[in-house]
Amino acid sequence: MDITRRRILKGSTLAAAAVAAPHLWLPTSREAWGATLKKGEPIKVGLLFSLTGQLAVPEEDSTLVMQYAIEEINKNGGIAGHEIKPIIIDAKSDFNVYSEKAKELILREKVIALFGCYTSASRKAILPIVMQQNNLLYYPTCYEGAECTQNTICTGPLANQHSKDLIPFMVKNFGKKCFFVGSNYVWPKESNKNAKLWLQNAGGELLGEEYIPLGSSEFGPVLNKIRDAKPNFIFSTVVGASDIAFHKQFKQEGFKVDSMPIASLTTGEIETKAMGADVGAGHFLSAPYFQTLENATNATFVENFLKSKYGKNGSTHYNMEETYLSAYVFKYGLEKALKKTGNIEEVTSRMIRDVSGGIRVEDDVSPEGLIWIDGDNFNTWLKPKIGQCQPDGSFKTVYQAAEHVAPDPYSIYPNSGKCTADGLVAPDGKARKNVI
Repeated sequence: MDITRRRILKGSTLAAAAVAAPHLWLPTSREAWGATLKKGEPIKVGLLFSLTGQLAVPEEDSTLVMQYAIEEINKNGGIAGHEIKPIIIDAKSDFNVYSEKAKELILREKVIALFGCYTSASRKAILPIVMQQNNLLYYPTCYEGAECTQNTICTGPLANQHSKDLIPFMVKNFGKKCFFVGSNYVWPKESNKNAKLWLQNAGGELLGEEYIPLGSSEFGPVLNKIRDAKPNFIFSTVVGASDIAFHKQFKQEGFKVDSMPIASLTTGEIETKAMGADVGAGHFLSAPYFQTLENATNATFVENFLKSKYGKNGSTHYNMEETYLSAYVFKYGLEKALKKTGNIEEVTSRMIRDVSGGIRVEDDVSPEGLIWIDGDNFNTWLKPKIGQCQPDGSFKTVYQAAEHVAPDPYSIYPNSGKCTADGLVAPDGKARKNVI
């Protein structure tokens, strides 16, 4: 495992602490290590999301939509006649729990893959065990990139697939002066490094940059700084319950959305529902999916999901849809691996990952339209979109890329090299595996 200097600088000490936590479960000498698939038995996968705590707002829906997708797949014959069996864990918005439960899922439950996490801090907490055991993580949300592992498949957008479009859009439509606000962990900080470059390229000006502890609901001091700075718009990478508090206090403090809108990478339909449509109205989100997308597949997805027992929260949103897609990427990857081996008992987690490059989820399955997995970095080709929140809490698409955009995890770090299927290849030709 190549743990690079950047990983330390990016603030993953929380992840390291989680891995080293003394209460982590370890297998006894009688218990087998690693994932297994058996003929005639269900295919076990782990769902590792937070159902409680400050990350539950987006992550509960990820758990619900994964159950919906698995049920949908099972009703249509499963995978080669095998049902998928989800092992559901509440990570409780605690990085120690993510790490501990990832170990249990892989070593004791013997899941063939994990689906989970919403923050990069939680992802980095579980990656060491995923890589050590050569298991497979499907990470179904946006993230900062600057990572190249051989055990992950990501179905959300990278920075070059959302903020690269969002920042110049805001500059063009609202003005050059911008203020950054984010939660205090690796994803917002690294995302803002990308956003600074896009802002500079658009001729914009950064007036301030503030970070709030993850889970915090106190934005008074930050809003005072924003009031003094008088930006044309705010670029937000605030997540979870904090995101809801930020928007509410923005409105309570008398800020006007028409003269100073918030442009976000995370504030979708579920967050808007939690804060109130009147609070979210007028603000912007960059994402590959909105519930209002007009196509037959999305109409069917929205209708069937919301009337199912899993649609209890009353909306679909980008993070749910990316999670839904990950279930089908897994299905197609396992089917492809089975064609290669002819025997389900010979299929491994790593084999599924290695054959997943180029897998497509077509228009008739994907609510956002065709997507496919990059064969080098195992992120997703997709069409970036920008939506504006409407008075009813829905999002109106105000921009869509004309073509699919390739995922580029090192878009602002070209000297780091190229992420390939076998590792990060530096300009001098040297390759390193599992760079996080």
